Amino acid sequence: MKIGDYFGTAKGTGVLATADSKGVVDIAIYAAPHVIDDKTVAFIMADKLTHHNLQSNPHAAYLFIEGDGKYKGKRLFLTKIKEEKDSPALESMRRKDYPDLKGKEYLVYFKIDKVLPLVGAGVES
Repeated sequence: MKIGDYFGTAKGTGVLATADSKGVVDIAIYAAPHVIDDKTVAFIMADKLTHHNLQSNPHAAYLFIEGDGKYKGKRLFLTKIKEEKDSPALESMRRKDYPDLKGKEYLVYFKIDKVLPLVGAGVES
């Protein structure tokens, strides 16, 4: 199944993990990614620790757990490729409005390095 098809229908909870240049890890709850194409996803993020970590270390991992309680989901291994601050693209992708974050958000694009199932080590395409 293509990643766009998957995230177009899957419901659940996502977690994005990043680390700073010294390897100190942070994890945060994130909505499903915005799928740009089969090799690229984007997340809208505030100027907080996750975004700060990506300035010195472009690698991240995203874990998505489907909401049916059966340990189904995806793991995406990602590398940041670019970001935009308060861009028209960010506004067009926005799913919820957070007025207190206006002017403090970024649309961060990632190359998908690898996709694995939630459980198990087999490689998925």
